[in-house]
Amino acid sequence: MSTPVLAAIEERAEEIASHGPASEQEGKLTEGAVKLLREVGIMRMLAPKTYGGYESHPVEWAEAVMRLGSLDGATGWLGGIVGVHPWEVAMADPKVQAEIWGESDEVWVGSPYAPMGVLKPLGDGTYEFSGHWQFSSGTDHCDWLFLGALMGDESGAPIMPPQMMHVLIPRSDYEIVQDSWDVVGLKGTGSKDIKVKGAIVPEYRLLSYDKLADGSQAREMGLTNPLYSVPFSGIFPLGITSAVIGIAEGALAHHLAYQRTRVQITGTKVKDDPYVMTVIGEASAEIHASRTVLLDNVSRLYDGVAAGRVYTFAERADSRRNQVAACWRAVRAVDEIVARSGGNGLRMDHPLQRFWRDAHMGLAHAIHVPGSVNHVSALGQVGLEPPPGPMRAMI
Repeated sequence: MSTPVLAAIEERAEEIASHGPASEQEGKLTEGAVKLLREVGIMRMLAPKTYGGYESHPVEWAEAVMRLGSLDGATGWLGGIVGVHPWEVAMADPKVQAEIWGESDEVWVGSPYAPMGVLKPLGDGTYEFSGHWQFSSGTDHCDWLFLGALMGDESGAPIMPPQMMHVLIPRSDYEIVQDSWDVVGLKGTGSKDIKVKGAIVPEYRLLSYDKLADGSQAREMGLTNPLYSVPFSGIFPLGITSAVIGIAEGALAHHLAYQRTRVQITGTKVKDDPYVMTVIGEASAEIHASRTVLLDNVSRLYDGVAAGRVYTFAERADSRRNQVAACWRAVRAVDEIVARSGGNGLRMDHPLQRFWRDAHMGLAHAIHVPGSVNHVSALGQVGLEPPPGPMRAMI
């Protein structure tokens, strides 16, 4: 389904970009930047039609996130991370959907998903929930969160083997830890810490990570749009990597604008320097290849589930491998052009340095750590299953 989101982003591109420095200064998106995100409609793209959503193809959503990231890294990041959560809310119990969006479908839902809390069953269909999480992107602008958790026993100790859950929790039940986001890049995302102490959570606000990971949650909820049957590891990382590739595209655009008239200290115009021009061409090709691989990756996943395919763990690992590799390729290309921008390109009043910092901060996200992903993918290629435990995480 084609939506007006990309066109709306283009119409407001200069406005969106203009908020970047102020959002970085504030340590969260400015109210003006938030208003623009609401107006262009990216938070509706993966939301269900029953609550005013577009149920967009994930490729279209990824393209919108990339474009936002090319204008401002923090704005693109929230378009990807906060923008993915309506996709999961669509698979939650209708009761919690009504709690979140019943009065307004403009309510934003944040995260993080790291299982840093424990659910203690109380025996009446509710759970006592406590924990401390980092990196809740855009949390100042959200009224609900998905928080990662481990299922516990009656004593509050995690059960074994671990059972990961996603818990939906309203703003009244958690604390945002102010002054907990002091970082080198993506400052405007306001990715602050979250604390929960003794919240009581009804069972209908829980989702099983395993069912999201293999795509069965959507089938159990009777959702027929293939969008919702794409495995979690194909959709959640997509938003983050799309933002980083968009940031790389923004860095390239600022680099090109600067190099167009730049004269090196030797008196040589950059356009006449074959060494710099060659690197620019190579970097442009690498960033474009990253975009192409990422979009092809999710397009294949979508087409597969649309045809009724259920992806194996090994296939999901290969998909994650491609997504992680795309991000690393794009950021390496940014490093190549930044290294050839001269000292003036890294002055704090030049936008290139902000995009460079944002790209590296995005690359540091846990979903972009390549070691275990590549290891698990290789094991699958030689016909072996990885052992239970951390190697299987986020796949």
